[in-house]
Amino acid sequence: MLALTSIWTTILLAAAVALGPLATDMYLPALPSMGEALSAGPDQVQLTLSLYMAGFALAQLFCGPLADRFGRKPVMITGFLLFFLASVGCALATNVETLMLNRFLQALGGSAGPVLGRAAIRDIYTPRDAARIMAILASIMALAPAIAPTLGGFLLGFFGWPSIFITLGVYGLIMAVVVAFGIPEPMAPANRQSLKLRNLSRNYRHIGTDPSFIGYTLTNAFAFSGLFAFLSGSSFVLIDFLGVAPEHYGLYFACVVAGYISGNLVSVRLGRRLVPDQILLRGLLISVAGGVAMAGLAMLKVHNVWAVMIPQAVVMMGVGMTLPQTMAGALANFPTMAGSASALFGFGQMALAACVGALVGHFYAGTSLVMASVIAACSVAALATYLLLVQRYPAPGFEPAEVAK
Repeated sequence: MLALTSIWTTILLAAAVALGPLATDMYLPALPSMGEALSAGPDQVQLTLSLYMAGFALAQLFCGPLADRFGRKPVMITGFLLFFLASVGCALATNVETLMLNRFLQALGGSAGPVLGRAAIRDIYTPRDAARIMAILASIMALAPAIAPTLGGFLLGFFGWPSIFITLGVYGLIMAVVVAFGIPEPMAPANRQSLKLRNLSRNYRHIGTDPSFIGYTLTNAFAFSGLFAFLSGSSFVLIDFLGVAPEHYGLYFACVVAGYISGNLVSVRLGRRLVPDQILLRGLLISVAGGVAMAGLAMLKVHNVWAVMIPQAVVMMGVGMTLPQTMAGALANFPTMAGSASALFGFGQMALAACVGALVGHFYAGTSLVMASVIAACSVAALATYLLLVQRYPAPGFEPAEVAK
């Protein structure tokens, strides 16, 4: 077993959290091809992505409290095994309805990795250290969306779209083994919570009415929804509208991931001299600049790949600075119920993202305008939430006054 504070433990937790982006990003190049194979329209195929996010959101409400009661490891292992079985079901689907059902089940299992990976970081580190570690974790985890679309395009071209889900299933099975034998249980026995409905209700009420938690969660949810709007619409915009070959989609997507990684690295560097809320504001302003630029170019009918990719890379740089700070800030007040707090945080993030993704799919009209407008709106909403809530109720240790102490 590795030491909890070992860099290898952080890498393994990053691999667990990466299951979420892998399950969404790897099959993005295949969405148009899957629609043809399953006789489904763009809105139906896109719905498999939104249903995954909806299942992901709902499952977190249950796996968080279960992990607060039984520990992080048993719930993660069970989730990864369910993810494996549902991935096989996706690969065997012969119609879009069966694919939707298995994507939903895949989400139920896959949610354990991200929600409990965040909780484990909070178990191990103080709130301010957790923000720095989450930024490092996010940088490592960003390899997943950098590689996933390219790998998905390769698998699609050589083996067909079912091979993408077989690959995801194998990854889930490997992670179950790694968590079982490689990572110690991070949760202290003294912090275990009761599963009684009254206690769960009290815990969620306590977490959900905390103004600091609300501020960071909503800011994160809007920022993440802007990213998800891109995930939802980019394959149709780039492949169908702008003529990018499916096998090249991952190469363009890597530009976006490079923006995200640079934001993570800037966040880590700035963390040595700024508190997390100061980094958060800078990230939000960068995201707004990128989102507004993309929407403006779309309105001016500047239709080329780089009019989408360069502004989105800027958006992602801001998101890379934003997400680690909001994750750590939302969990800062709840050291003894980090699993439940992470679950409610993830539910808010994924529920809003699922709605935004469905919105992009429903109103997609064959150009980049809808996707770009939604990304810009989400960036502006994230900044507004920060100004109205987070600045008034910063997490302990996040406010600038801490620097002077």
